[in-house]
Amino acid sequence: MQVPGRTRYKLVSLARPVAGFVFAGALAGCGLLHDRSEDYVNAPEGKPIEVPAGYDNTRLGEAMPIRSIRADDSRRMYPSSIPRPPDMTSDILDENYVIEELDGRLWLLVNDVPGRLWPAASAWMNQSGLGVAHDSPQLGVLQSELANFSMAARALLELDNAPAASEPKVLVQLRLAPGIRRKTTEIRAHVVELDEKPEAEGLVAWNADSTDIEPSQALQKKLLGELAEFLKQREDSKSFSRAASGMVAKPLVRLVSEDEQAKAIEVELDYGRTWAEVNRSLEEIGANIVDIDRSAGWVQVDFRTEDERSPGWFSWFSHDEKLTHTHTVTISQAAPAMVVTADRVDTYNGEQTSADLLTKLFEHLY
Repeated sequence: MQVPGRTRYKLVSLARPVAGFVFAGALAGCGLLHDRSEDYVNAPEGKPIEVPAGYDNTRLGEAMPIRSIRADDSRRMYPSSIPRPPDMTSDILDENYVIEELDGRLWLLVNDVPGRLWPAASAWMNQSGLGVAHDSPQLGVLQSELANFSMAARALLELDNAPAASEPKVLVQLRLAPGIRRKTTEIRAHVVELDEKPEAEGLVAWNADSTDIEPSQALQKKLLGELAEFLKQREDSKSFSRAASGMVAKPLVRLVSEDEQAKAIEVELDYGRTWAEVNRSLEEIGANIVDIDRSAGWVQVDFRTEDERSPGWFSWFSHDEKLTHTHTVTISQAAPAMVVTADRVDTYNGEQTSADLLTKLFEHLY
């Protein structure tokens, strides 16, 4: 059957830009385009910044530190492609001070180690009028004096201006603990009400099972918010507590491997916290959620590579990306920790294995 002339004309005109792309690729392959991959080798070193007399230069430093090259390294000095720089933000949170909330619990997440934050937290309690009556670096707990006898503390805790003999005795506790991610600290605050004055040398037991409902969460958010502002102002402080550095315990997240292949992730947290952290990390690694069931403890994700997701030439005609179920992530209880596993579905024949998913998930969890 003959093809109409107009149709043949359209096909030829569409082929012209394609031929142009092929020709441009051939030029690049033939070396007509300059290869700049090794230009950085001969780049001149810039002049150091000169600070005018009378100004402080202690804040100056390298924005992107360059690792030194070992003299005994026998590998090729100039590889065929520029090596990717190390990820200098892998241990840095998007925000240094974040108040997080989950299942009625509140905590301040800080991008710093407990040993540096312990002296600053103590200073905040003293400055706010709470004072520090007892502390236990081993437990990570700071306990204030009775707030009833300080006007500044009463105003901070929103107590009545007129003290009464029959009112409950109120004190504040801060608990610092290493966070899930490396080099982070989680700070929780409790406002404790007692019927009578505590013993002179008694540290009130920290209620780890408290859901922070009484007193109101609004008051606890206020305390954590003011503590965060105080810590921001003291970021340049060099104070460090050797005693509080002992709070750095074994990691809360561990990768279980067999024959150098990731098999599971153990998380020493409760189910609700583990569920939230796993879902956050799945989003960060680009594993799009296809379906989810918290009560059953599974998440179906699309963990294809960028090449596998790309529709190629058909992307010109459609911008909607259809998710594909490639892996199922499961959270289960196995004392004394939660266990996170991943299974690859039979219908997925791509290159991403279950071990790949667990390894990348672990990197973002911890």
